[in-house]
Amino acid sequence: MSSQKKDLPTESIIIGDCVENMRKVPNGSVDCIFADPPYNLQLGGDLHRPNNSKVDAVDNDWDQFESLQAYDEFTREWLSAARDTLTDDGSIWVIGSYHNIFRLGYILQDMGFWILNDIIWRKSNPMPNFRGRRFTNAHETMIWASKSKKSKYYFNYDSMKALNEDLQMRSDWFLPLCTGAERLKDENGKKAHPTQKPESLLSRVIMASTRKGDMVLDPFFGTGTTGAVAKKLGRSFIGLERDEVYADYAKKRIAAIDPLKDNLIDTKPKRELPRVPFGTLIERGLLEPGAVLTDSKKRYKATVHADGSIMVQNRIDNLRGSIHKMGAAVQDAPSCNGWTYWHYKDGKKSLPIDHLRAQIRAEQSNV
Repeated sequence: MSSQKKDLPTESIIIGDCVENMRKVPNGSVDCIFADPPYNLQLGGDLHRPNNSKVDAVDNDWDQFESLQAYDEFTREWLSAARDTLTDDGSIWVIGSYHNIFRLGYILQDMGFWILNDIIWRKSNPMPNFRGRRFTNAHETMIWASKSKKSKYYFNYDSMKALNEDLQMRSDWFLPLCTGAERLKDENGKKAHPTQKPESLLSRVIMASTRKGDMVLDPFFGTGTTGAVAKKLGRSFIGLERDEVYADYAKKRIAAIDPLKDNLIDTKPKRELPRVPFGTLIERGLLEPGAVLTDSKKRYKATVHADGSIMVQNRIDNLRGSIHKMGAAVQDAPSCNGWTYWHYKDGKKSLPIDHLRAQIRAEQSNV
């Protein structure tokens, strides 16, 4: 951890102008940014339902800009300040609607950010189009970008896959709007903030692109969803908010949160786990030379040799090599993960040899 990060508080809510306060954050001290900037909705008059009741739309002063040029200038200012706070391998998430997301993407690329994904947040309960003159606007778009093309950004592929029932997480996320008990209300029962994001959305963002202990910055903090989720998941955060009322809601909300226990959040992607050669299993006596491995359907058999190679049985060509090469060869495939392809016998059970590797890794982590 750099000395710049050590000097930062683990929880910080700063009231005032976001650009001015980002300039006070040490350069290169932030691992990830989540930004929910004004959308510049450009609403023309009040919006009413068919029963003539008024829709509680976003018409606050902070979402009003006199021109697209003024909005672009504002965007360049805050993105420039945000970029300086990021580490060289940091990343940023920016969310918007069709009103502003294309302008944000254009400016992001102009400033040297490297776009990694655009995520479609498809809302399970979108607000209807009351006038019936357009399609129902049922999604928002998030742009995920690294600081530069050369950045070694972090992506927790394995956790995202686990979250999606062991399938690769797609770039379209089907999640509900913030409703019910999660939606903060004022003393009159009205929304405390018109664009409060659901915690489920921020959970994916933070879990996907940060590690435990990383610093997350939100320059448009609002009522503190980013901070609430960051604290719960064991991340540090800086929240910048110019509205004292919103900031007060955020402080009370976050103070009531207890972080999850370390063993519930301290996940490590497989590619960061210690390397364990197949031969280690033989050296440790977990597999004996002469042991027979099979694929999951028992179509192929291979014999384990003392040097960590395996030989496929019933082949006149004496096919022998690593668990990966032999797995690929019998399937006539370009590559194969031998750890999951080959199975060993454990009593009456047939288990992937990856189970044995996991035992060794667990021992190493406890040393």
